[in-house]
Amino acid sequence: MSMKHIVFSTMLAAMLAVALPAFGQAKPEAAKPEAKAAASSTSTESKPAAKPAVARKASPKRHEDARQCLERATNNEIIKCAEEYL
Repeated sequence: MSMKHIVFSTMLAAMLAVALPAFGQAKPEAAKPEAKAAASSTSTESKPAAKPAVARKASPKRHEDARQCLERATNNEIIKCAEEYL
């Protein structure tokens, strides 16, 4: 066997080892349209309205180092300090 064949066969084996588990996963059952409509009407009645995502502007500190926040005493203080860098 030449070196090309060995490299090709090992690459093929590696690709198959990565790809095959994805094919073995169970596919979700396709729900009937009536069941989807019934499920959506009951789920919207029982769930409260979700909060919209808050869009933030990039702060001028975005590219600065925030590691100094790790010296704070509590997790809440660390989070508040680090949010300035988001």
